[in-house]
Amino acid sequence: MPSDKLTELGIRKSKSGKKEQKLYDGQGLYLLIHPNGSKYWRVKYRFLGKEKVLALGVWSNVSLTDARTMRNEAKIILKSGQDPNLVKQNILINKQVDQLNTFKAVAEEWLLMKEKEWKQNNFQDVKRAIENHLYPDLGHRPLSEITSAELLSVLKKIEGQGKYEATSRARQKCEAIFRYANLSQRCENNPASNLKGTLISPKKKKFNALNPEELPEFLIKLNEYDGSIITKLALRLVLYTLARTAEIRFATWNEFDLESSEPLWRVPKERMKMGLEHHVPLSSQALGVINQVRKYSEGNHYVFHQINNPNKPMSENTMLYAIYRMGYRSRATVHGFRATMSTLLNENEHNPDVIERLLSHQEQNKVRDSYNRAEYLPQRRKILQWLGDYLDSIDDTRDKKDIIKKNTQLNILEVGKS
Repeated sequence: MPSDKLTELGIRKSKSGKKEQKLYDGQGLYLLIHPNGSKYWRVKYRFLGKEKVLALGVWSNVSLTDARTMRNEAKIILKSGQDPNLVKQNILINKQVDQLNTFKAVAEEWLLMKEKEWKQNNFQDVKRAIENHLYPDLGHRPLSEITSAELLSVLKKIEGQGKYEATSRARQKCEAIFRYANLSQRCENNPASNLKGTLISPKKKKFNALNPEELPEFLIKLNEYDGSIITKLALRLVLYTLARTAEIRFATWNEFDLESSEPLWRVPKERMKMGLEHHVPLSSQALGVINQVRKYSEGNHYVFHQINNPNKPMSENTMLYAIYRMGYRSRATVHGFRATMSTLLNENEHNPDVIERLLSHQEQNKVRDSYNRAEYLPQRRKILQWLGDYLDSIDDTRDKKDIIKKNTQLNILEVGKS
């Protein structure tokens, strides 16, 4: 059968009539000319014994060369046993799905799910970071079309601003969003998963922390601190329990079982960094702190409340500013005391696994972690009692003024050497 009979010049000069006209190119391809002058490409073919027509587009949006290429592609589809019209419909459907499943659309679905799982502050931080760093370049893009190279270029823009931590977190969030899209059948690739090692690693944030040898002097200054007694007691409880600042600040009386022979503080999962309930055995010293603070806040909701407003928890920086007033600015933080106590316990050869549970660090095996909130509870109680006794020993049996004087002299000597 003769083919390639049409030319672009002939098509351009062709005129419309009162009825539809067909200009045949060959192998089923023809140009359909409507009375209004519009010209449409069509391919006639047979599938399963039935004659069908495949629409290829409008001339001159689709050139003669393009139409012939599309005709040949349709014939290849026919040889594979498929109907070109059904294949075309599936392609159009997939394109429509892609346009609906943009990075922003899927990311907002993922965020909606995470909002129910995360603490509100953390959720808002993540949402804000995605909106600021990822939506401007990726928000409108169909998820299935985003490549590793494209994603890397976006992340490199953040990195170029010196925001290494933000870049690392953005890559992690992209990986999670694409993983969600994979599971919900929105795309098959995860372009973020193979970008590890292509970005500058952020420096791990270290909290200023005292050495265990500096604890006697700190206890002296804590005893002599002339600020709020509630603040002093809160800092004491940090030392005795290794709890985080927020866990102390938002502690409520109903979390404490003080009448038991084995007193316990149950920190609810909503206040824990890892979202799992944490059990804190109370040493005799910790129990003493709680009984002492009762004099000032029993009957109120929060154990450690604001001085001027007992209905609100202690302010976020109250304990930190107290440490600063004691002379430890740039030397210690409240969170840093967890590191100090961890060092002390490890140096005294306590079980590292038990210490990790004391610090409420997340178990790598999440299934296991879901039921081990009380794991090592007897051992943890024993270690915390050892810690309380140790702090008592360095707090009570030393000449505190001599220690301060000795350390001051050492500092003078060090300055003299420099």
